[in-house]
Amino acid sequence: MSFDWKEFDIFTPTPEHGMLRESLRAFTQGEVEPQAHEYDRKEEFNLGLFRQLGELGLLGITVPEQYGGAGMDATAAVIAYEELSASDPGFALAYLAHSMLAVNNLAVNGSEEQKQKYLPKLSSGEWIGAMAMSEPAVGTDVLGMESTAVKKGNEWIINGRKMWITNGTIDENRTPCDFIWVYAKTGEKNGRAQISTFIVEKTDPGFQVGQKIHDKLGMRASNTAELVFQDCRIPADRLVGHEGDSALHMMRNLELERLTLAAMSTGIARRSLEVMTRYAQEREAFGKSLSHFGQIQKYIADSYAEYQACRVYLYDTARRMDLTKEGNRLDSDGVKLVATTMGKNVADRAIQVLGGYGYVGEYVVERLWRDAKLLEIGGGTIEAHQKNITRDLTKNPQVLLK
Repeated sequence: MSFDWKEFDIFTPTPEHGMLRESLRAFTQGEVEPQAHEYDRKEEFNLGLFRQLGELGLLGITVPEQYGGAGMDATAAVIAYEELSASDPGFALAYLAHSMLAVNNLAVNGSEEQKQKYLPKLSSGEWIGAMAMSEPAVGTDVLGMESTAVKKGNEWIINGRKMWITNGTIDENRTPCDFIWVYAKTGEKNGRAQISTFIVEKTDPGFQVGQKIHDKLGMRASNTAELVFQDCRIPADRLVGHEGDSALHMMRNLELERLTLAAMSTGIARRSLEVMTRYAQEREAFGKSLSHFGQIQKYIADSYAEYQACRVYLYDTARRMDLTKEGNRLDSDGVKLVATTMGKNVADRAIQVLGGYGYVGEYVVERLWRDAKLLEIGGGTIEAHQKNITRDLTKNPQVLLK
């Protein structure tokens, strides 16, 4: 398809955004869609396809050009995840773990030396990155993490286990990814755990992949693994910022993470809506197409209205987001809260419209439905968003009057 550069809207605000969407849609249709079913069924990460994103300049989509990135904004990131997730959310999740959780985190929070050392390799796809925060017994309660880092001389010694790490391994042989953005406790201050941020490379002594996690409900085209740090020794200059800075790092990056996860849900909803609308036109019952029946019309119409409402909220939040600082948590939580459940519900309705055909892989929507559920959990649960939104509105009710 082609875009009329004279008519831009909130979804495609500039010619650059239009070209990005056009190229991504072509890449998704030509390269992503043909492999999506196969890699989901094999529970494998398509490393070759992932590195093609590097050739397109997308693995560092928000990284400044001086470090090998594309230097684009939050709206560009939303376009990327919406388009890819309309075909293969599992593959898009692996891309998000790399480009948002690891690469953007480094671009915003790393030192000049760290950015020069790592960003060009991560932006090109030579290196693959991950972020390690969750643990076997700790998810949303970040301050309860048990992993520790102790400084000894010119080194940090990290001990602990991280769980549910997307891109933690890149293959069935438990080969680790190249770059891991790691959070660990470095003591206490004023009675609270002091969390600090470290960069771990795959060759660091004492680091290994534990188990690759199989038999997930969805997102099977992205690898998930346990990471083990047993007296893992890293140079002192791998500390990011200062001790105790992790809360700042997390807040700066969580807003973009949640925004792009909401974009993934929106892509899932769009594809599900496309599939059910087409099927309802083509399939007949009692001599009429399914689209003539009120029950089916309700599924389609409700899905369209909810999808459009969430999509406008998504792109408006992206438009107002400054990638260099926090400041829009209320709406990054809000859009993820509504969009993730919306995406799951629209995929569910698509299965209902398709009946038996919706229950099998050929028609895509069963995979989209399975993938959609993770988005209500990862990057902050919907319950965490509800808590955050309520707290923020209680502190600042005037935001409702803007």
